[in-house]
Amino acid sequence: MSERLQSDPATIRAAMGERNGIYENLDEAEYHSHPALSSTGARRLLESPAKFDYERRHPRAGRTAFDLGTAVHTKVLGTGASAIAYPDEHLTPSGAVSTKAATVAWAEEQRALGLTPLAPAQMREVDAMAEAVLAHDDARTFLESVSGREVSLFAEIDGVPTRARFDIYDGVRAGDLKTARDASSKGFNTAVGRLGYFIQDRWYGEAHTAITGTELESFRFLVVENVAPYLVGVYDLDFMWEDLAKERVKRARDLYRECTETGIWPGYPTATLTPPTWAVYESEEEEIQVS
Repeated sequence: MSERLQSDPATIRAAMGERNGIYENLDEAEYHSHPALSSTGARRLLESPAKFDYERRHPRAGRTAFDLGTAVHTKVLGTGASAIAYPDEHLTPSGAVSTKAATVAWAEEQRALGLTPLAPAQMREVDAMAEAVLAHDDARTFLESVSGREVSLFAEIDGVPTRARFDIYDGVRAGDLKTARDASSKGFNTAVGRLGYFIQDRWYGEAHTAITGTELESFRFLVVENVAPYLVGVYDLDFMWEDLAKERVKRARDLYRECTETGIWPGYPTATLTPPTWAVYESEEEEIQVS
């Protein structure tokens, strides 16, 4: 994708005109190459416009850290990059993936073919995680009742070209499949804030509303742990998360418009720092113990 396609408003609007709407079978690579602002991009903008601008101009190749999650998505949802196990000649005696040049080249060839290479042990983990999701009553019922998979939406909202890609979507209800170290309500609630999933929830919902004129009936997160026994949680977000997300999403769009118009993508602002709540509590506890 050219630098102009990424940053010129007129060119972006032209690209949006070609894609505006809902697409059920859009290739994943084509979706990610589109210049419209995504939920991930919005979250990066809020962290630092400079980081957002740099990363879109210097896209990184496939990241192996996401391979396990990608394979679980494919196994559960039935769409996406299929997994392929590293053959014995590319494994060490302990079963780990070799770091030799031939192994790296083999893996790159598989990725070029649209496959996700995994160690045999990882393949077994993927199977176990997928089985856990499908064995969970609420998760299975949701998956069986909402038919759409990897559905892409494109719209212009408040003058900002926007895109969203639902894991699960039927035009009324939607969901996203996540893998996590901790899928408990407390653990995932922490991840919602730390990773900005509340922003994703709102971003996707607003894209749906911009196109259909209606609000989603529900948006659910299906979360499966990536360690045995691969427990599963099914969650939606309450009004407090939604209110917080509304403000953050608006801020992201405001930043995008401002930076696009001026061509200036700032880094971190100069600020006076205040101690976080945990630091205050820790200090107070230490004073009590000393006294």
